[in-house]
Amino acid sequence: MTALAFHLAAPIRDKEEARRYYRDVLGCTVGREAERWIDFDFFGHQLSLHVCNEPESLATNQVDGKDVPVRHFGAVLEWQAWNALKDRLVEAKTEFVIDPYLRFEGEAGEQATMFFLDPSGNALEFKSFRDPAQLFVA
Repeated sequence: MTALAFHLAAPIRDKEEARRYYRDVLGCTVGREAERWIDFDFFGHQLSLHVCNEPESLATNQVDGKDVPVRHFGAVLEWQAWNALKDRLVEAKTEFVIDPYLRFEGEAGEQATMFFLDPSGNALEFKSFRDPAQLFVA
């Protein structure tokens, strides 16, 4: 079975705040919406954000000596698109949870990655592989 795209639902505290962030900062297109939820075209995937007033905790695991949020999502972008998004986030004065950096530099699976939080505290990771064919290399 081959999927066309993934669907992910995540909590937000304010729909209009989420609209501004995902549309204006990340460049996502708004899809369907109702009073307490809003959908986005999240880099070719369906992201459905639902207003939720219950606080979430941000558990982390150590990866490369960095505290990586356990619950996170994002997208794998082409190299140039990742760098353009990184520049856009820096220009927007994004406070990174993990600053943009290269993992496995010069090795199989070399990738650029960065972590940051949306306004509701959802952890996002965007990454890019210098060689996209190495996405699943062990």
